[in-house]
Amino acid sequence: MDLFEQKKAADTALRPLAARMRPATLDEIVGQERIIGQGKLLRRAIEADRLNSLILYGPPGCGKTSLAEVIAQTTRRRFERTSGVLSNVAELRQLIAKADSVRRHEGRESILFVDEIHRFNKSQQDVLLPYVENGDITLIGATTHNPLFFINTPLTSRSLIFELNALSERAIETLLRNALERDAELARMDVEISGEALTHLARLAEGDGRRALNALEIALRSTPPDMKGVCVLSREVVEDSIQKKVVVYDHDEDGHYDTISAFIKSVRGSDAHAAVYWLAKMLYAGEDPRFVARRLIILASEDIGNADPRGLTVATAAMEAVNFVGMPEARIILSQATIYLATAPKSNASYVAIEKATQDVKEGRALPVPEHLKNVHLQTVSEGTDRGQKSYVYPHDATGHHVAQEYCPTTSRYYQPDGQGYEETIAKRMQGWETAWTEALQARPDEQHVGRGEDDE
Repeated sequence: MDLFEQKKAADTALRPLAARMRPATLDEIVGQERIIGQGKLLRRAIEADRLNSLILYGPPGCGKTSLAEVIAQTTRRRFERTSGVLSNVAELRQLIAKADSVRRHEGRESILFVDEIHRFNKSQQDVLLPYVENGDITLIGATTHNPLFFINTPLTSRSLIFELNALSERAIETLLRNALERDAELARMDVEISGEALTHLARLAEGDGRRALNALEIALRSTPPDMKGVCVLSREVVEDSIQKKVVVYDHDEDGHYDTISAFIKSVRGSDAHAAVYWLAKMLYAGEDPRFVARRLIILASEDIGNADPRGLTVATAAMEAVNFVGMPEARIILSQATIYLATAPKSNASYVAIEKATQDVKEGRALPVPEHLKNVHLQTVSEGTDRGQKSYVYPHDATGHHVAQEYCPTTSRYYQPDGQGYEETIAKRMQGWETAWTEALQARPDEQHVGRGEDDE
């Protein structure tokens, strides 16, 4: 190895592991098969070298920069990189002028990669427009912010927008295993890492591949080898390297199910303090906040129901907000929704009602639809109008918008409001209707319905 090669190897060794592990081909990119898998639009455009300007949108560490570099290598285009934080209009013009010069003299196209493009102000974004419009450069912008809100419409309309997802735990585990097997620096080390430690590291990285790789390198560099020269990475070592305490919360195992059970039962039991603690434990351990939000929506109907109908609105709004905002701020939204539901009046009457009705249906009690409730369009012309047959009475034509008429041939009472919260009002209203029904049948026992309508005039 000559002096130049030695210097190059030394420079490479000084680079962080995340930089050394950048993929060189599309097949080496993990976790984004949804947009660059075989046959996908973006992959076809890259491989055919028919690429328009792109905006890559996604959380930190999901591979936006890596994808941009792979695109440049695959299409053999010149790669220029700048940042929305550091760049200005003068620098942009210089980069574009250089790209134009290379295209005219060398016949080689250029990719201008702008990291954190949402940081550009309007004038900076406007500088790019004519060159993107004319195809003088291929712009690839990367942003963690929704481009429809933070990037000018003229620029987004001239670009294809692709959303990259946070890396799954499985994808991050693959990334870590690849690093241990393929990185030249790590390959020189005798490393032993347990599956538990690897899974824990992937989970605590919270979808950020860069964070996972950096934590792995720190763990390896800071852990002395044992008597046999083996660098052993335990769960405790991994915990220390990523500076996050382990909590007993194994996804898809008892820790997961026990904790969500304690959370739901605390909300149901109106203990806001306990509910917030279990919420904090789940989120700290890396639980998907959308999973928690979904469970709150179910609870809002099952355990609160019409005792506070706003509970379902709050839970549903929390789900939408969690999807829009993401972690870590989503924890505040979930805390608010949890506290509201925990302190709301409780009733499982809606749950009991549908369970009882479903049981009746399952047991074969298939009741016929009363004639006066059937679709009128199904009656034939030859039937005419039978004055002796009961007809449907439109409730809005009756006093109080209520008619004592049969809606289902059963005496079962499925919904029994228990007087909690708003259900107290519902119970009183239903009792009034029951009284009117009884009085109507006592007054006219031969009629199935009583009300002010066509037949009663």
